[in-house]
Order: sequence, then C-alpha cells, then structure tokens
Amino acid sequence: MSLSERLNEDMKQAMKSQDKFKLSTIRMVRATIKNLEIDLKRTLDDSEVLDILSREIKQRKDALQEFEKAGRDDLAANVKAEAEIIAEYLPEQLNEDEIKVIVQQTIQETGATSKADIGKVMSALMPKVKGRADGKLVNQAVQQFLQ
Repeated sequence: MSLSERLNEDMKQAMKSQDKFKLSTIRMVRATIKNLEIDLKRTLDDSEVLDILSREIKQRKDALQEFEKAGRDDLAANVKAEAEIIAEYLPEQLNEDEIKVIVQQTIQETGATSKADIGKVMSALMPKVKGRADGKLVNQAVQQFLQ
C-alpha cells in the first residue's frame, strides 16, 4: 500500500471513529500532496510523498520551538500532536550512532578529506537517509567528521 493510499484509509478510519483532530491533520497533509500533484499534473510517488511528510514535520518542529519560546503552551501542544500524527507515516528514524556509521561510510566512498568536500558528501548521503534522519543532524555529523 502506498503512502497516499494509507493516508486515504486512515482518513476514512478517522471519520468513522470521529477523531476530528487526526482527521484535520491528515486532510491538511493530503491537501498539500494534492496541490503539488495539480501543479505537476501527475500523481506523486512514495518518495515525493515522503518529502512532503518530512517537510510538514520540519515545519511543525520549527513552529513548536517558536510557540514554546513565546510561552504559548496551548498552541505548542496542538502542533506537537500534529507532528506525532504525521510521524506515523515516516519510516523508522535513525539514531545518532546509525547516522554516524552511514556518514563515515559515505565519506570513505566519496574520498572526502576536508570541509570543502561537505557538499559532495551531503549530496551522496541524503538519498541514503531520506525521510529517516533530519538533515540538520546529518550535516552536523558530516562537519564533525571533516574537521
């Protein structure tokens, strides 16, 4: 089952169980996906849907930080709950140790030796961790190894 199909099925289930919060969150994500499909004039594959889900999670994390900084716990709780619902559709996230192992392997594969090679390493690395790790964490790990 593709991610789009899974979102549709979960939306139907949320309607049946009258889970309004989950329903609105899934509808918001589906609307983003549908808008991009309309712009591109084709249906999206799972990797493109995964990109959208990752972007939605990142937006929510950024908003969560801002709301917490502003002391808006009510809004922070909503955004955090939305992020948790969206995270259900992402693959298992890599921990720091797993990221470091993949970074080391990629550095060896690309032959990178200095900070000037970060772009080359990141372009080879990001497809390997797509949807499974935050780009900021990956970048920090690469910089740490290429000091």
